Amino acid sequence: MSKRSTRIIDAPAFVLQSTAWRETSLIVKVFSRDHGVVTLVAKGAKRPYSGLRAVLMPFQLLALSWSGNAEVKTLTHAEVSRVQPVPGAALMSCWYMNELLLRLLAPEDPHPGLYDAYVQALEVLSQGKSAPGALRQFEWRMLQETGYGIDGPEPDFSDRSLSAALREQFQQRLLEHVPGGRLSSREVLLSLRRLADT
Repeated sequence: MSKRSTRIIDAPAFVLQSTAWRETSLIVKVFSRDHGVVTLVAKGAKRPYSGLRAVLMPFQLLALSWSGNAEVKTLTHAEVSRVQPVPGAALMSCWYMNELLLRLLAPEDPHPGLYDAYVQALEVLSQGKSAPGALRQFEWRMLQETGYGIDGPEPDFSDRSLSAALREQFQQRLLEHVPGGRLSSREVLLSLRRLADT
């Protein structure tokens, strides 16, 4: 008896990572509110006139459809739901959040609360507002959602005097649970901060 192919239609999702696959396709990892981190093959997405090339961009809310029961599903449709430009100064913070999601979440394990926190952080970062507060709030929700939460009430993420202490506390906790050690985006972000301080 064969399993019926699962079909998902117009799921809200964000591209976390895409890599080339074969000559004309991409393997795309997306974060969906109702399906968690899902791996999709976007057939033909690398072709010069493919409509998918301009759609499968990170940090933009997409409506994605896919089918399949295997670990890698087949993308069947993609369209942009909302364009949200991210300023260059915020891009490393956004890549950092993507790396956390890829490293800490199990495949296809939905976390609607974490998805909402990701959307909120992207909105703050796209408006050029305080990156540290947005990142600390996202990290806090990530720890809570994945079972590694810090005891006590939710901190006041807008209090700049707490920012450095919270960053160290969250980083220590996160890195205890990151498979494979340190985050590459975190190292780049720290290097950029050191350059800015000199």
